[in-house]
Amino acid sequence: MAKLFGNLHLVLVVGLVAAIAVMFGYADSAVVDTNSIFRWLHVFFGILWIGLLYYLNFVQVPTMPSIPAEQKGAITGHIAPKVFFFFRYAALLTVVTGLVIAFVSGYGHAAMTFSGEGNVNLIGLGMWLALIMAFNVWFIIWPAQKKILGIVEASAEEKAAAAPRALIASRTNLLLSLPMLYCMVSANLG
Repeated sequence: MAKLFGNLHLVLVVGLVAAIAVMFGYADSAVVDTNSIFRWLHVFFGILWIGLLYYLNFVQVPTMPSIPAEQKGAITGHIAPKVFFFFRYAALLTVVTGLVIAFVSGYGHAAMTFSGEGNVNLIGLGMWLALIMAFNVWFIIWPAQKKILGIVEASAEEKAAAAPRALIASRTNLLLSLPMLYCMVSANLG
């Protein structure tokens, strides 16, 4: 058991096999098609993205000032780069799978232009909030974090300027995540 659970990739493969078994085992109860697979992936990547957003805002950022200087390198050199890798790609894949779902299902244009009715416009608002959040991840937070973490060369002044910029964008995403999640779970366009 330790060998299985000690290997993240193996756990993911076994989890994927288990999910496929559930899909086929319950094929009479739930449709298994491209759209349902994209919805499943959208939820998975969304949980990963928002989970890491919440981890960063509720745990890592508030805790960093209390970590002794000689121990911060473990976070900034090892943990944070991995967190930001999964954070930014989860954001990208959440947006891509969400857009695929919307356009394959036929409501993408109406949702993005708010030209639909009720739930279509609600999901459209959620989509726009998610796009703003993904923009923040890729074009504000990640470039700033690369400087802060020393992934790219930056002066002390550049690092100091990057920190509040990253924090404001991250807290903006935290703020936007609450109405975005409401839009996503309440639209019921399934």
